[in-house]
Amino acid sequence: MISKAIFFAAVWTAGLSEGVAQEDWVFLDNGEIRLGVNRSAGAAIGWFSESGKGVNLLNHYDHGRYLQQSWYGDADGSDWNGKPWVWNPVQGGGWRGEPAETLELIADSATALSAKTRPTHWATGKPIDDVIFEQWITLEGPVARVHFRMTYTGEKVNQPRHQELPAVFINDQLTTLVHYDGDAPWTGAELSKSEPGWPNERREITEHWAAYIDPATNRGVGVYVPVADTITCYRFSKPGAKGACSYFAPVKTMAIVPGFTFEYEIYLTKGTPEAMRNRFAAIHRKASDKGKMIKK
Repeated sequence: MISKAIFFAAVWTAGLSEGVAQEDWVFLDNGEIRLGVNRSAGAAIGWFSESGKGVNLLNHYDHGRYLQQSWYGDADGSDWNGKPWVWNPVQGGGWRGEPAETLELIADSATALSAKTRPTHWATGKPIDDVIFEQWITLEGPVARVHFRMTYTGEKVNQPRHQELPAVFINDQLTTLVHYDGDAPWTGAELSKSEPGWPNERREITEHWAAYIDPATNRGVGVYVPVADTITCYRFSKPGAKGACSYFAPVKTMAIVPGFTFEYEIYLTKGTPEAMRNRFAAIHRKASDKGKMIKK
């Protein structure tokens, strides 16, 4: 059901790079990587590249096409472009272009920011007052660490659904999906490579990360999500076509009920599959060592 391809302190603001719409972008840059959030679309992440004016590896074709929070509840009588839809708060905004509201955005430096967003219902375009999205972003060398939180203050009990943790929309030139789905994670075993079709397909990610790369250069962008071991994914249209994109979302089944809050971290980086895997492995080892120390 997750298929949105054809639409789905002081503030430091850098100059807009060529190809970025004249919207309210806020950029972080640490000399290795550059990350941008669009304040006029719920502070959703829509830019990731090399430092400076590198090519954007993400996709922000519309308000559904960011690296962003998106959650699902029960059918509510809403309609997305003629298709019955469900309760669906989206960080970027609605499918007709209605923006989500950025309630707060604070950039502590050129390498860290936090934001708070009131999401918009994807199908109706209306604000969802009983949900708050938050995110904290820090650039750490070649890796962007993003901490997400979703807080629900409503009274409705929703049935369990696959939740995108988060939705990740990527430059359509990056066509090859890379991940590890074997039973020997973090041992350097061979990676799986494929080009997903349309609509959604499922993949196991036993190392908890996935990436899209350009097969011609063997370089791309990847996301490590420790809380997820499955992704949904697709490729929409051909590279260069209007609305084309590559997509995946780590998924976990959860029910949004009164008092529901969920937070998690992701790690975003770029490069060859081997370089990305090595960085994610180092993060995994550090977390494992910390966990062992706490148990002692």
